[in-house]
Amino acid sequence: MNEEITNDQSPTLPTPEAPVEPEVQETAPALLQILVSALSDIGCVRTNNEDAFGYDESLGIFVVCDGMGGMASGEVASSHAVAAIVDSFAATAASGAPISTRLLLAINAANTDVWENGQIPENRGMGTTAVAAALDGNKLIVGNVGDSRAYIIQDGQCVQLTVDHSYINELIRNGTLTIENAHTADLRGMESVITRAVGVAAQVQPDFFSVDLKPGTAVLLVTDGLTRYFAQEEIASVLASSTFESACFNLIDLAKRRGGQDNITCILLLALSA
Repeated sequence: MNEEITNDQSPTLPTPEAPVEPEVQETAPALLQILVSALSDIGCVRTNNEDAFGYDESLGIFVVCDGMGGMASGEVASSHAVAAIVDSFAATAASGAPISTRLLLAINAANTDVWENGQIPENRGMGTTAVAAALDGNKLIVGNVGDSRAYIIQDGQCVQLTVDHSYINELIRNGTLTIENAHTADLRGMESVITRAVGVAAQVQPDFFSVDLKPGTAVLLVTDGLTRYFAQEEIASVLASSTFESACFNLIDLAKRRGGQDNITCILLLALSA
């Protein structure tokens, strides 16, 4: 005889489990390869070169400085600042500190070095601009003091990344000049006056900027001996028509043909797929 199955004894079906989403492994983007080219020129008028540059590819630090001061003091200021920035950045390599912090410490170290050496009578009053770039993975952290600039060139467009600490830029900020006509304005000797510099006081206030790099991105660090002769679109045009190896030479050569009133220095970085 078959037993009747009552409702109380009804078999229950197993509750289906929610589908498990496959785990997605996030992979860090591949680091880029960075090519470097650099050149400095005395120009057509000066008898000495007060610009300086330096870099360490293994550390990912790149620096351009434009010194100022009587006699050879400008050369002393710029060369000391470059060395101090590179050396300080190297000294903090194992510290675990963020790249931006290490770059700030490096610029502060340069300021202290130039300021202390500026107390020597023959160096009194010396100082220097500085624009320094440090790699942070596939980002570039840029710090600047004065009117030496960083430009980013991407997809055929050239854009100034830094903001000048200069008399000219104060005129742009208050509307007297525009970015487009600033390089043609008659400033009667005021075009080189800067409002911040490394080593002219015991403390310095750099500005910082960050840019994402991708294959084909170029970054140009340069002194005002070049930028006074070029609009941004001209820089992009010269770079587009140059090989990487000849780009700095071609920029400097054109600046000299347009007058070369000052020393001219540039570092060009180019990001490529590793």
